Amino acid sequence: MSLVLANVCYFLWQHGIAKAPAEIIAPAPSGGLKLVSESPELARGDSAGSIGGSPAPFASGGPAAPADNLLTNVKRCISVGPFRDVSEAAHAASTLRGGGYDPRQRVAEGEVWAGVWVYLPLPAVRAVADQTLAKLKAGGIDDALEMPGPNEGSVISLGLYSEQKRAQARVAQAQALGFNPGIADRKRNGNVYWIDIDLKPTDSLLNPSDLQGESGRIVRLEVKGCPSAGGAA
Repeated sequence: MSLVLANVCYFLWQHGIAKAPAEIIAPAPSGGLKLVSESPELARGDSAGSIGGSPAPFASGGPAAPADNLLTNVKRCISVGPFRDVSEAAHAASTLRGGGYDPRQRVAEGEVWAGVWVYLPLPAVRAVADQTLAKLKAGGIDDALEMPGPNEGSVISLGLYSEQKRAQARVAQAQALGFNPGIADRKRNGNVYWIDIDLKPTDSLLNPSDLQGESGRIVRLEVKGCPSAGGAA
């Protein structure tokens, strides 16, 4: 019977009376035959993993969290320093507490700024070097002395200053005597002091100039991330 029905369908299709046999393949939910063109899901080519035209859910399940929420509980720890001594660190910690922070002081081995060094290149000729020293002392720069310079060779030191105003005054004094002194930062190694602070996500980074100590005193501070547990700054 099936063979006879198939032959009849083929005859009708060949003579333009019926549609192609390929269209008579989709079973209807009731168990009867249904044309592909009458099944929107199959006509669109929906996959077997879809039900009712809806895509299959992801295996992970659940919507992803908004990106903005990822930073809600982030805590940042920063270190401010290095301070040369306990008194400078204590003054900075007091200032930070007044600003609503909870500073933690720690000591570490490191290099700290010691001051602005004013100096003159030492003349190569010994007699000229002696004359330069004598002229400086006669002009009121009594603490001028020969010592190793910032680079190779020796220089005539004119003083080390922690205040910008005093360093500029010594430069002007040497210039009045006809000299053109150089300046350089001097550093020393040893115990230095850092202050660690936990910042809230909404807090901005600190400005080291806000921790300026005495009026006119030069401060060479930096802000960086806290060291890892057990690490050094």
